[in-house]
Amino acid sequence: MSQRKMLQFSTGALLLLLPWFGGLVLGEVVNDFSNCKQFFYMDTPPTGITGNDYQPICQRYNNKYRFATLYDRARRSALYSAYILSSPDGGRDDETWMYEPQLANIKGNPSMQELNLNPDNNVKTSQAVLEDYRGSLYTRGHLTPSMHQHSLDDRKATYTLTNIVPQWEGSNSGPWRELEEEVLSEFNKCCKGQMYVITGVLPGNKWMNSRVSVPDYLWSAYCCPDHTQNLPECQSFFPTYAAVGSNLKVKPAGDTVGVRIDGFHVTRMSLNSLERILKDRPGMPIVSLFDGQCKEMDDKL
Repeated sequence: MSQRKMLQFSTGALLLLLPWFGGLVLGEVVNDFSNCKQFFYMDTPPTGITGNDYQPICQRYNNKYRFATLYDRARRSALYSAYILSSPDGGRDDETWMYEPQLANIKGNPSMQELNLNPDNNVKTSQAVLEDYRGSLYTRGHLTPSMHQHSLDDRKATYTLTNIVPQWEGSNSGPWRELEEEVLSEFNKCCKGQMYVITGVLPGNKWMNSRVSVPDYLWSAYCCPDHTQNLPECQSFFPTYAAVGSNLKVKPAGDTVGVRIDGFHVTRMSLNSLERILKDRPGMPIVSLFDGQCKEMDDKL
């Protein structure tokens, strides 16, 4: 990826603007990622991102796990989704939106189901619904993007609202989509084995429809320990790299470096830099996205 595409901004301003991951306490049953740990490097979910509201979801479609999501019940929004990237086999799919039945009823179907236009109150209380986005200023932004999934069913599974956050069109179809395309290109060019990706949000103080939290920033990181080393771009961006993207309509105060006046930009950075940003949240003293920092397998033996 060309360094010229990296739009810089003030890290100090970012740290001042990022709110922490806290929330209200709900007495819900909390599961874990044991049924879908394969979507995390070394079968190990991130450490340090915890909360009483946070609901692990093994995203299941047509009786198969497709990716994993940590969902914030209080904000009715995903905190992060984790997946194994693969090149898509086919074009863009029809948008059939789905929901997670077990968020509405613990005895519900373990597989995501199609979401109709008038869901019952249990569904509306437990998670975002299509009505929340109707007439809003926001698009439905994927954390696990369809373009990073190989099979038709894998791509269909990304259209669950538990994998979605409110995202400005200028970010969703602009710098953030460019990032997703560039990561896919880097995967195809450099990654010889599996690429593990985690994409998440840093919530803000804005709400959509007074129900769904709107993130100020999105972040993403990947891990590909088995990669080509004889190309300069592969040496620069592997085995790990990360990015933070703004979801702010107005350019943040104090951002004197970024060039886009609408505030939308993506900054590439090292995994360590992203983890330092995440660790600068109260109650999150240790954040590790990839067990062992995604070292070469020989380094872990």
